[in-house]
Amino acid sequence: MKNWQKKLILIVTFSLIFILPYIGSVVRWNGLPPGYGDFPAQLAEADPGFNAVYFTLASLVALFIALFLIFPRLFGFKKNPGGQDPSLPDKKTPFPVWFWWSLPVLGISWYFMWARVHFFIAFEYYTFVPLWWAFILILDGIVYKRNNGNSIVSRKPKVMQLLAVVSCFSWFAFEFLNFFVVENWYYPNNEVFTNFGNVFWFSLSYTTVLPAIFEWYLLLKTFKGFRDRYRFGPKFSVSTKFLLLYFILGLGLAFGMGYYPYVLFWVLWVALVPLLSAAMALTGYWTPFTPIKNGDWSSVILIALATLFNGFFWEFWNFGSEWFHDSLPTNPNYWKYSVPYLDKIHIFSEMPILGYFGYLFFGVNCWIIWLIAAYIFNFDADFEVKGD
Repeated sequence: MKNWQKKLILIVTFSLIFILPYIGSVVRWNGLPPGYGDFPAQLAEADPGFNAVYFTLASLVALFIALFLIFPRLFGFKKNPGGQDPSLPDKKTPFPVWFWWSLPVLGISWYFMWARVHFFIAFEYYTFVPLWWAFILILDGIVYKRNNGNSIVSRKPKVMQLLAVVSCFSWFAFEFLNFFVVENWYYPNNEVFTNFGNVFWFSLSYTTVLPAIFEWYLLLKTFKGFRDRYRFGPKFSVSTKFLLLYFILGLGLAFGMGYYPYVLFWVLWVALVPLLSAAMALTGYWTPFTPIKNGDWSSVILIALATLFNGFFWEFWNFGSEWFHDSLPTNPNYWKYSVPYLDKIHIFSEMPILGYFGYLFFGVNCWIIWLIAAYIFNFDADFEVKGD
């Protein structure tokens, strides 16, 4: 298969991610869904509310995932057969200068996001971007120290720039798909900026998503316990027939998300995985699932865990900006959830507890979208950094 043909397949498949939910939604609503086109997304209608059966089934799935991640040996994973790992952090490596510069930026941004100081209320409008880029650079600084002077910023600054660009466009894609599940998340402070101001500010905000996730991934890899925990698992090779069925499953889920926006709301985080990864594998491209054929599950699991860890900070900073006050925060990035059937058990978070499991799939989606962009536009997708 020629390179242009492979790219065309990826482009068509990626387009179907948006076309199929749109078609399903038009059929479901005899037109466009409630709230379609509002930016940033607003609460269009109340979700169906709590459902004990749905909640129980989702809890069982979550329990299985938790057991798999916490007790991998129950599922055939083994200890490192090679014994000791010589790649230990050099304690003499100092933190880089951008780590120290970012600490006060994060502290000041955090303070104004939560404190809502009357005379400096306008600062709250602009806290999200400096807070998150400071956090990203702090994570990079920790990776730098633990990885003997190697990090994305120090070794691959152009990759960081590309991550920011792809991150911006990829989260706009998720915002678009959010319309078809009737706004699982929404932003109540849509009048802080003008329409143009919202597009501009949220574009800057979206640049932080992929860099934060990938920094967490690299950080986890500096710990032997994470690095080896999922490297020696069961080998799983798939046939072309399996990939085709997997691809068809993705097509069905993408359409179903639009047609059954409440029952299949979770497909927003899942459909991209079978659809895009199957298309990539069928055309011969590497995916985060490729190493599983040799028993190495670490790529796909660590990116999932990295996103879950980062998700705690997303929810923590978001919830705290509202928690200490009686009125809505003036922070335009503040979001709330309208999740069908599962909206129970909140722990210092707007997100219901089961919603955190969606972060595991979201991280895999992010890596796949990053790879799709790299394969189509011919840039180096390798963000991992190693010593000389």
